[in-house]
Amino acid sequence: MTVTDTAPFGVADSSRPTTVRLSGEIDIFTTAALRQQLLNTLKYSTSLLVIDLSQVSFCDAGGLAVLVGIRHRARTMGITLVLSGPRPFMSRLLRLTGLGRSLPVVVA
Repeated sequence: MTVTDTAPFGVADSSRPTTVRLSGEIDIFTTAALRQQLLNTLKYSTSLLVIDLSQVSFCDAGGLAVLVGIRHRARTMGITLVLSGPRPFMSRLLRLTGLGRSLPVVVA
């Protein structure tokens, strides 16, 4: 799992959404680090956090739990979280689990 944060040096441009690009697999081996990186991103995020999933090749239940937890934490901070560019398998996973209703997906 690779996380690429587009805000340089932890400073977000308030005129643009904060975007985090994920790549690789989100599974039991990567969820703890991913959770921590996303929590750190929330500390300086703008009012909109976009998580780009276009390069994610696999996601298990733990990965979905991280996304739900981060959405909840973001909401308490007044930050809207949206997902962007999920591959077909990820879109299907969100739809089948019902998470597509609570984790909004935007078309980039």
